[in-house]
Amino acid sequence: METTESHHPGATEGQLRRVTILDENGRRGSDPTFDPYIKDLTLEDLQRSYTDMLMVRRFDDEATSLQRQGKLALWVPSKGQEAAQVGSANAIPTQDFIFPSYREHALAYARGVDLVDILKVFRGFAPGGWDPKKHRFNLYSFVLASQIPHAVGYAMGQKLDREIRGREVDEATVVYFGDGASTEGEAHESMVFAASYDAPVLFFIQNNQWAISVPFATQSRLPLAERAAGYGFEGIRVDGNDILGVQAATAYAMDKIHRGEGPVLIEAETYRIGAHTTADDPTKYRTREEEDEWTTKDPLVRLERYLRDQGTPEEFFESANAEAKKYGASIREAVLAMEPPEFDAAFEHVYAEKNSLVERERAWFHEYEAGFEKSGTAEGGR
Repeated sequence: METTESHHPGATEGQLRRVTILDENGRRGSDPTFDPYIKDLTLEDLQRSYTDMLMVRRFDDEATSLQRQGKLALWVPSKGQEAAQVGSANAIPTQDFIFPSYREHALAYARGVDLVDILKVFRGFAPGGWDPKKHRFNLYSFVLASQIPHAVGYAMGQKLDREIRGREVDEATVVYFGDGASTEGEAHESMVFAASYDAPVLFFIQNNQWAISVPFATQSRLPLAERAAGYGFEGIRVDGNDILGVQAATAYAMDKIHRGEGPVLIEAETYRIGAHTTADDPTKYRTREEEDEWTTKDPLVRLERYLRDQGTPEEFFESANAEAKKYGASIREAVLAMEPPEFDAAFEHVYAEKNSLVERERAWFHEYEAGFEKSGTAEGGR
């Protein structure tokens, strides 16, 4: 069993084993509990997952560059967490609803969201960017842990729809958050409610080892998956850089939830290779040695080793890299071509229906705006 570097004298590995199927060297092992959930995976399936991971990483790198060049107000990188996201996305039924935080770019990609729409938010051109109902993927949440009670409430509604209204649709909810959000009160309260009402919800924690500048071992003395026992439901601890382990664990959890056996918590232990956001400087609080150690566990490199060992030809990787490079260029082109929205549009999204107060504020804004001189119309052409 691997160990996570400890930054706290009281931190321990706990009792739960860490599920690993594809190890750091790309060697595939076995797990009697979770193997049945990935037994039908083909080499083509894993090649597709590799391409998805590569595409999102290229998108992520491009978005980081765009922010550094002043084209985005902020960016939240997900580099290093692709296996946790793509692996779990592969195992979540399409009818289930996902509540992300603000770093789930691969989940958005898997759900068919145009990633350019995410960048509209980070450029300040849109408050949301996509239709949550269409993609079964909620808008990003920028308030830490606020999406967790929203997700549990939605899951409780799904259960009530089945029990009270007689709906036959079998739906569940998945909520994503990080190790930092796991220490917020909303996380605790949400898990209490989920357990009390057997809500069909999966709590998926991407433990990327840092809550901005606070190391994980300072936040918790035990793996987060062990907290589930205190609420009375199952917790699973999985190597978050192992796409096979993540996919199998998620499929297992969703199967259990859909059978009506209540909530499940998954802790995917991964690593944030880059900064918390582009406003952050990780060199101020973590060492180069730590970053280098985790770089050797890169989920893309791990899967590539396995694919090559299984006979995937070099042409596949060349093609995937060319496709990712082309995709990155299209992302940049789309961002640079964005037109800012008319400010008046902000009044359209305050309430679902027209509101007299909002209309008075709109009228005031129009009057205020009309008080400014138009360029070239002042006396003397000034």
